[in-house]
Amino acid sequence: MDVVLQQLPALLGVVIGALGSYLALVRSDQARFRREEAARWEERRLAVYSDYARSVKKTVTVTYRVAAALGCGTHPDPLTLDEAKPLLAEANEGRDPAGEALLMLGSVDVVEKARSWVVTAMEMERFVREGRQDTEAWQALLDRQRAGREGYYTAVREDLGLPPGHSARWRLPVTVPAPDQR
Repeated sequence: MDVVLQQLPALLGVVIGALGSYLALVRSDQARFRREEAARWEERRLAVYSDYARSVKKTVTVTYRVAAALGCGTHPDPLTLDEAKPLLAEANEGRDPAGEALLMLGSVDVVEKARSWVVTAMEMERFVREGRQDTEAWQALLDRQRAGREGYYTAVREDLGLPPGHSARWRLPVTVPAPDQR
């Protein structure tokens, strides 16, 4: 019995060490799991944010093309409204599921900025469906759309913890037609 009592502190040290090792391993695994899970959700949110932006941009691009046909825009590939109607319908059909996913996974700020952007895109669509030829009104819609898109991307970057990005306002060189093309 005396030998057991002498070995008891060493035995307790081994048990406490093993228990401590086990607890440290469990905590480490839990922390790794939480980090991996957060990364998976962040990847899903990025995919949802990208899909939504792509779906809104489809509508915007088609309206650019129709506005060019109406004489309000400068898109190099103009479309008549009749040619554009199936493309607008397709864009709207794609935007609905992307919007639902955005509502489920998006932050409050991102969803609000997305709403602002898409409302302007819908106004652009209404503009071209009505066949309006008001260049100033179209330019105002373009400016609002660009600001809405920029606001959306800024909110997405903030939500995902990314650094600020480019405003996507490209300055295109002004081309002067050659004398024989005037």
